[in-house]
Amino acid sequence: MTRRLRAFALLLACSLPPATSALARALAPEIEQALAREGVPIDAVSIVVQEAGSGQTQVSLNPGKSMNPASLAKLLTTYAALDELGPAFTWKTPVWFAGPVKDGVLDGSLHLQGRGDPKLSLERLWLALQRVRQMGVSEIRGDIVLDQGAFAVPPGSTADFDNEPLRPYNARAQALLLNLSSVIYTFTPDAARGVATVSAEPALDGLVVDATVPLSAGPCNDWRAALKASLGDPVRLQFAGSFPAACGERIWPLAHADARQYAQRLVATLWREAGGKLTGSAREGAAPQGVAPTFELTSPPLADVVRDINKFSNNVMAQQLFLTLALQRSGAARVGVDDAREALRRWLADRLGEPLDGVVIDNGSGLSRETRMSARLLAHLLQRAWSSPVMPELMASLPVTGLDGTLKRSRAMAGRAHLKTGSLRDVAGVAGYVLGAGGRRYVLVALINHPNANAARPALDALVQWTMNDLNPRFGTPRP
Repeated sequence: MTRRLRAFALLLACSLPPATSALARALAPEIEQALAREGVPIDAVSIVVQEAGSGQTQVSLNPGKSMNPASLAKLLTTYAALDELGPAFTWKTPVWFAGPVKDGVLDGSLHLQGRGDPKLSLERLWLALQRVRQMGVSEIRGDIVLDQGAFAVPPGSTADFDNEPLRPYNARAQALLLNLSSVIYTFTPDAARGVATVSAEPALDGLVVDATVPLSAGPCNDWRAALKASLGDPVRLQFAGSFPAACGERIWPLAHADARQYAQRLVATLWREAGGKLTGSAREGAAPQGVAPTFELTSPPLADVVRDINKFSNNVMAQQLFLTLALQRSGAARVGVDDAREALRRWLADRLGEPLDGVVIDNGSGLSRETRMSARLLAHLLQRAWSSPVMPELMASLPVTGLDGTLKRSRAMAGRAHLKTGSLRDVAGVAGYVLGAGGRRYVLVALINHPNANAARPALDALVQWTMNDLNPRFGTPRP
């Protein structure tokens, strides 16, 4: 394996243009060995390392191969959004009082219209309803109406991708996405009573959750499985098992079994917790047309949202941003996934000025088996971003080796690289910027598409560390 890899690298260097061949290097032995240990062949790996700004290529291995990038696709979505909309862009969520207010009573319905805000958190929604109360409304003699019409999301199930419908990463985009459609369940052991108490944040109107689960002895292994939770019922969460006392307090974030009901239940709950009365119900429906809203909720700036998306690889927020690009670019009242694909593809063609052969854009997040792009294209994109006005915002949004986000456990030297990570079954990758020991900054893209891809992550750490060492033959060992 090692001999073949070295022979391929030599052939590759000989085939590069004269300006590049002098700089292209064979991979360090530690990287070769890490790949060989996991049985990952050379044709399953694609690597580009270039000096940032100059574009001089240091390493080029299968650069044009069309591969699944997993969450590296978020680099395309977030850079396009920063470039098109600007770092200070905010989402507006209009709110209407559809009727007069007298003596604390809104004689009509309260309407909220979703426009794609990815960060309509529990806290922000609570503040919005508090504002309604401060504007003199204590009772709504009508409904709370949620307008989801801006996004035409194709029918499907959250189980479609990997048959894990309640994993928060599988939550689907919605025009009015509230609190990422998720609930955090906390299990707190009470040894005196022999139970773990169960709390839900947020509590949802009409959702009944078992208040306790019996404690059990033994080690804290797969405690989620030990609970034997019944998760498919959107109105009842039960536990037929037990919780290991040795685990201490644990949290379990779950997407709600019915995302559309989630939004309705959450709004109804928060309105009542704010001291408000509701004669009708929370339901979906159309917002008033041709009437100025009573007020608008304003999101945090795009730069903050992009940071959340890239640091923690948030799929549903990326999909919200993906659809927002089409909504803002078209000015239409309603857009779908095909509109977003076309908008992002046009932006990419405009910025790169080259054919997009082999590029497949699916949903903007990389949570897809269909997305395809090459390491060369991603490197080109990162080089363009490096010289763009939004480079500081994009770079600051990327996880930092050994310090935060999805790179907190990286074994490469802490603080010296800003890299987006990508991980799916059979896919592993990193892409971003690496600071070398000599002060040079490098663009690095590496992709592995192979059944053993995630087992070969030490090879990616080794590649990052090698780049930090300015690709010095005396390869530095990643930290323990």
